[in-house]
Formats: sequence, C-alpha cells, structure tokens
Amino acid sequence: MKLFFLLGSIFAFLVIALGAFGAHGLEGKISERSLQIWQKAVQYQMFQTGGLFIIAFLIDKFGSTTQLMWAGWLSVIGIILFSGSLYILSVSGIKILGAITPLGGLAFLVAWILVGISVMK
Repeated sequence: MKLFFLLGSIFAFLVIALGAFGAHGLEGKISERSLQIWQKAVQYQMFQTGGLFIIAFLIDKFGSTTQLMWAGWLSVIGIILFSGSLYILSVSGIKILGAITPLGGLAFLVAWILVGISVMK
C-alpha cells in the first residue's frame, strides 16, 4: 500500500533527523540517562520503520489483507506511542509518559504477530 510506503519514508526521515538532533543538539543539555532514553526511542523507531516497509512490500505482494493492514496501522500507532512518549519523556522529564510506552510496545508485538499470521496463510 502506497500509504505505508509514504509513512515509512516520513518515519525514516524523522528518525535520521531526530537521531542527529539527539547526538548533536541534546548532548550536554539533558542528562546522560535522558539521552539514553532518546537513543532508545530512535532505535525502536528505526526498527519499526523497517517493519513498516516490510509490511508495505507484503501488501504489494499478497494484497491488502486485514492482518497486514492492521499490522501496518499498529506499527504506526506503536511508533507514535512508544518512540513519541520516550522523546517527550527524555526532554521534559514527565515520568507519567513512561506509562504510555508499553502500549506502543504492545502495538509492535501485535503487529508482528499479524505479519506472521498473514504470511502463513
């Protein structure tokens, strides 16, 4: 689906920009622990962005199945919840945002289960 390719491209652009910003713009401005949290957000955003491209390729190959569509949307939601909450947490220190992060991780896990199911059908 072209939309998932587009979203993957946007997330890939953002992950490179945010990674560079964390490495060069935040160093010395936030604590080392907060910088590690930022880097974890970048890392997982990149992993799941790659997954979003895989899902887009699978949709192109096998068609737009319900499982693959859900996997794509859960990947998008997971990136926003997981990485987004960690980005904000690292620069704001608002600890309650840490409660949102696992929801994004759960979205990632369900997305990959759905990819596996769709490929096995």
